Amino acid sequence: MQKQGALKRQKERARQEKQREKDANRLARRKEKGPDTGGAPGEDPDIAGIVPGPQPPVVE
Repeated sequence: MQKQGALKRQKERARQEKQREKDANRLARRKEKGPDTGGAPGEDPDIAGIVPGPQPPVVE
């Protein structure tokens, strides 16, 4: 019966280690991505810089 307790502790340590690795990877990705460019508050970044009205013709 003692073997089950040891296995449970081992699994819990592995789970905690995996969570630490995930947290470190998440932090590294956040640093790699860089700061948010921001823009005007309340402005939708998907449509920022779009000018309403007729668009210039596409030249190929």
